Amino acid sequence: MSSSSSKTLLVVYHSTTGATEQMAQAVAAAAQTEGGVTVRLLRAAEAGATDLLEADGYVFATPENLAAIAGLMKDFFDRSYYGALDRINGRPYASLICAGSDGSNAARQIARIATGWRLREIAPPLIVCTHAQTPEAILAPKQVPADEQARGAELGAAFAAGLAMGAF
Repeated sequence: MSSSSSKTLLVVYHSTTGATEQMAQAVAAAAQTEGGVTVRLLRAAEAGATDLLEADGYVFATPENLAAIAGLMKDFFDRSYYGALDRINGRPYASLICAGSDGSNAARQIARIATGWRLREIAPPLIVCTHAQTPEAILAPKQVPADEQARGAELGAAFAAGLAMGAF
């Protein structure tokens, strides 16, 4: 965990079509503007337990694939879970899901993992619906609308402000 004068927000994400990456970048960019907060934006394949231990708060961002978190996001949780267990209790987190239609199952999966880590959810899951329903639409590169990216920016700014103030 960071020193009391500087806080670290870790944004861990996976993205295949670009939508989740755009949202994670919106969160990180807005959080970066908050004084006293360092933002680390890491792909799930590159992140691990050490990154969790060194951060004061987390945003977990994933697409929902087949009504579940993406496989590489699950891999991050699998690789990190026991190394962080009982060592990050009480730290704040938020989740961000990009889904074709729903996103709630992926949000529930992240919440269950966070419960095991005894994290505190600081905002309801941010679910971005792409409305992609055909194989072609699901696999196509995405451009997230500006209003949805603004929702991500609001989450990032609020989370960083809360960390900087010591609210969570």
